[in-house]
Amino acid sequence: MKTTAFIFDMDGTMIDSMGHHKQSWVAFASRHGIDVEVNDLMRRTTGRTAAECMNELFQTELSAERSLALSHEKETLYRELFAPVFREVAGFTEFAARTRALGLKVGVGTAGDKHNIAFAFSHLTQLETPHAVVGGDEGLPGKPEPAIFLEAARRMGVNPADCIVFEDAPFGIEAARRAGMRAVALCTSHRAAELTGPHVLASVSDYHELMNNHFLEMLHAHA
Repeated sequence: MKTTAFIFDMDGTMIDSMGHHKQSWVAFASRHGIDVEVNDLMRRTTGRTAAECMNELFQTELSAERSLALSHEKETLYRELFAPVFREVAGFTEFAARTRALGLKVGVGTAGDKHNIAFAFSHLTQLETPHAVVGGDEGLPGKPEPAIFLEAARRMGVNPADCIVFEDAPFGIEAARRAGMRAVALCTSHRAAELTGPHVLASVSDYHELMNNHFLEMLHAHA
């Protein structure tokens, strides 16, 4: 199949941040007197927008203003926790550069908001600006709905069927399927068995594994 673009999720896929999101949810819930089983919360929210996550945590439909304020508080906690130890998923920047060298477009489709996107990009100093970035605060439904990935493809001017999505979460893998896109599973926060489907081309621990397996070269050979 033809491939013209890669679309990367951000948290857990470009940057190794999911453990710090988990820590920030625990701290945030404690501040608000909520006893949370964080692994269950992560299962229900990873890939969803900030507003959707807040509704899930508080088990009610919050006003837009209240949701925005709470999300700002939680994500500020996350950035404070992760900034001192920030790291990309191993090999990501090099893999993205090799992708562009082959003439493929690079997009980002994330449930993260503009502040978390700016935070990530400010630390990924060697990353060339993507062709399209779609965030979770743009009014689109979060994953597993396909809207974020479809909008990334639209902004890049490419056919969804010609895109490969890189994802670390079950909702993201499902969103890729619903978008009619193929996927590569990054097993940074979930086991490969949780990230399966007929559209999943590979399951890897990081981008070094993809490069060592000559993923780009094989893809290019079949282009």
